[in-house]
Amino acid sequence: MSSIIISDDKTKFPVEKAIELLHTTYWAEKRDPEVIRKSIENSIVFGVYSEDSLIGMARVITDFATTFYLADFIIDEKYRGNGIGKKLISTIVSDNRFSSLLGILVTRDAHGLYEHFGFKRDTERAMTRRV
Repeated sequence: MSSIIISDDKTKFPVEKAIELLHTTYWAEKRDPEVIRKSIENSIVFGVYSEDSLIGMARVITDFATTFYLADFIIDEKYRGNGIGKKLISTIVSDNRFSSLLGILVTRDAHGLYEHFGFKRDTERAMTRRV
């Protein structure tokens, strides 16, 4: 596996590739591309890159004071099982902008990944991370 780079630099984020990646997911497969563009524009987006190619992403929505919401967390299926998701979630929860905030996410899978970083199930799908 080549080196992985995680960046929140939106000026280099390939939105069209992100749309393709999100359209492979159960939660965003039918999401309108314009909605995806607007969601990226209005949140902090972390891109995961291998050899300058987008292979994963996550969006963070926050007020920077109390809470952050983790959304659209996805690693390309071809790259799963290599610890990339762990590296991405670690990068986000240790980021000084979010590390002291309540974290919230909703998912129907990968609970174990998030639990490893302090998230706990509140309901079948909702998870929170308290500091």
